[in-house]
Amino acid sequence: MRVLKSIFLLIAFFCTAHLVLASGSGIIPYNGNTYKIPLSGNAFITRPVSNGTEEISDYGLINWTSSQAVVSTYFKVSTSGMLNINVIAKVFFDKSSTIKVTVNGVSHKIFMKGTTFNTYSAGSFYVPAGYVKVDLQGVSKNGLYFGRVSDLQIDGPATSGNTIFCNNPDYYYWARRGPSCHLGYVVPTSENVSYYYNEVTVPVGQDNIGSYFMVNGFGEGYFGMQVNTAQERRVLFSVWSPFETDDPTSIPDDKKIKLNCKGENVTIGEFGNEGSGGQSYLVFPWKAGLTYKFLLKANPDGVGNTDYTAWFFNPEAGCWMLIASWKRPYISTYLKGFYSFVENFEAENGYLGRKAEFGNQWVRTEQGKWIPISKANFTADNTSSTNQRVDASGGTANNKFFLRNGGFTNEYTPANSLLSVTAPAQAPNIDLSALPYCNNTGAVQQRSVAAPGNTDNIKLLPNPTHSFIQVKGLDGKQTSYSILNVQGKILKTGHTNGEEISVSTLPDGIYMLNIYDGTTIRKSLKFIKS
Repeated sequence: MRVLKSIFLLIAFFCTAHLVLASGSGIIPYNGNTYKIPLSGNAFITRPVSNGTEEISDYGLINWTSSQAVVSTYFKVSTSGMLNINVIAKVFFDKSSTIKVTVNGVSHKIFMKGTTFNTYSAGSFYVPAGYVKVDLQGVSKNGLYFGRVSDLQIDGPATSGNTIFCNNPDYYYWARRGPSCHLGYVVPTSENVSYYYNEVTVPVGQDNIGSYFMVNGFGEGYFGMQVNTAQERRVLFSVWSPFETDDPTSIPDDKKIKLNCKGENVTIGEFGNEGSGGQSYLVFPWKAGLTYKFLLKANPDGVGNTDYTAWFFNPEAGCWMLIASWKRPYISTYLKGFYSFVENFEAENGYLGRKAEFGNQWVRTEQGKWIPISKANFTADNTSSTNQRVDASGGTANNKFFLRNGGFTNEYTPANSLLSVTAPAQAPNIDLSALPYCNNTGAVQQRSVAAPGNTDNIKLLPNPTHSFIQVKGLDGKQTSYSILNVQGKILKTGHTNGEEISVSTLPDGIYMLNIYDGTTIRKSLKFIKS
């Protein structure tokens, strides 16, 4: 009997060590689906602390020292109901800790002790169908660390349907970045296309660090804008090499992308890891809420290569800026495969959402005909199609296409959905002959710079203004002008030799007045209507 009693006590001890109940909580008996959610592919430090040590690694949550840090794990359930949550963790050096598990504002505490991984019950929580966020936060500890957490284990009625989370180690990194999503524009012509034109607006609050809003994609590269850090944003233009490799240093010289010329303050380099090629970017403080224009051109050079040139419209300066012109060898083509995408390239920020609106798409044929775009196919990457993470969506609003990813939203758009808007009626008002271009020496030729002569005496008064403006310093010469808003849309045109120009009908805001010498911008003057 003593032997049997000892065995019984030993079994009871190990069972208690394996499954420890949260204080003040219970579990719902359930014999259905049980899932282990690895933190390595599904968790984030959603409330980091200054100089914090916490990290999501291939082993899960490690270096957990701060009681202020919050670690959030996400998964999606298709059924509302009660959810049992267990935390699989260990504590180092025979120490102990207490942590808090919170779901939808309801918190349960767990006491943890043991240097091997144990399963600690956090009890049951009611969850609606959709993405579930489980927060872990340290409460107290008698050692340096709260512990290491490898997985959450879930079961209960809420898991009776389809449960989605990243369960493939090959996707841990990609799932934490989040699925990228794309618009493949339907170009309604079989003619050669020389230009792609597109406009993008990132709503306020949707420009999180790590976002890439790619506007003018084509068969051999892409052109868009990024949020690189809290202090830096870029306009990026890249062209892939015909040599397939992720290492740009391995590209043979004859298959390298060659620079024709670059715009002012544009940085030139190479890129790798997702194919390789030539990269150019302009550090530019673009702003959420404003609309930016992108123009791309491709033309065969006649000797078996193709030149790709990208321009970006600065709405606050009221002018087109050359980013770069690249020559791609071993291809003679016009533009093909017009598309846009939204992605996140910072895995630590993968829990944050981002969105972009794309509107007023046009293509221009080799023969000079502008053709509007009104349809686009929505797709998402393998992270979404393999159900590792499914918070990517697209649609239309205000006669624009939009793409959204991240944030663990429950919006869903089936792959290959065809989206439609009303075709825009007014072709882009661009003087293509006035755009900066590469001359035969590889330098940038600024066709649109100010005309010869001193323009320092040309002033705009009053500024700010309420009802009218006057251009001073024209010396009585009749001059054409245009007034543009910050999105670059021309609102008013006319001629002046210094008389008053009425702006009383314009809404309050910031505007740009361009003064012309023929078709050349002689001077651009910013003014405020208040």
